[in-house]
Amino acid sequence: MIKSSRSKPCFITFEGIDGCGKSTQALLVYRDLTKRGFSVAMFREPGSTNLSEKIRSILLNEKNTISDITELLLYQAARSELTAREIRPELAKGNIVLCDRYYDSTTAYQGYGRGLDLKAVRTLNRIATKGLTPDLTLLFDIDLKTAISRRKKKKDRLESESKSFFVKVRKGFQEIARKERRRIKVVDATQPVENVFLDVKKIISRKLKIDVSS
Repeated sequence: MIKSSRSKPCFITFEGIDGCGKSTQALLVYRDLTKRGFSVAMFREPGSTNLSEKIRSILLNEKNTISDITELLLYQAARSELTAREIRPELAKGNIVLCDRYYDSTTAYQGYGRGLDLKAVRTLNRIATKGLTPDLTLLFDIDLKTAISRRKKKKDRLESESKSFFVKVRKGFQEIARKERRRIKVVDATQPVENVFLDVKKIISRKLKIDVSS
């Protein structure tokens, strides 16, 4: 990891429905900030620790039938491990942490998508993270038709859900963003990748108070 004189940590998360391009953007941001000399750590949810990756394989295996509550608790278990073992230690070092999905995904997918009690979901989010909130969340908003066209042919268990499910998930993300405008910045993900990245860099430059326009 490249060292930097930066001492103030920053936790940035990337959210959106499957096919929105958030993973691509997270990688582009990681490469850009690393080239500029920042110490950056990047993780994905669920995953990024040995235990969390095992939970990920269970959650995304299309052969598994999982109840909604079990699904919710498995996501929280994976999140708890990642937050405690990786995210918090990196922030404690003063590093920038990028995470491909975090608790907003659980609120959108399990809360709005599955129809689970939103208050209970948010309570579990706080328990799993011990209250760790991102400093900035980028929500890549995209219509369902375009998102589906961008997905890989082989679908995992979540990607195999119905269109009506993803409509509810997208509306969930939009509702979350409306309620937390200061933290969550919505990006038009229907644009070409390079255009989306330009928007992302502008948002991050304001947050980090650095020039990332070049």
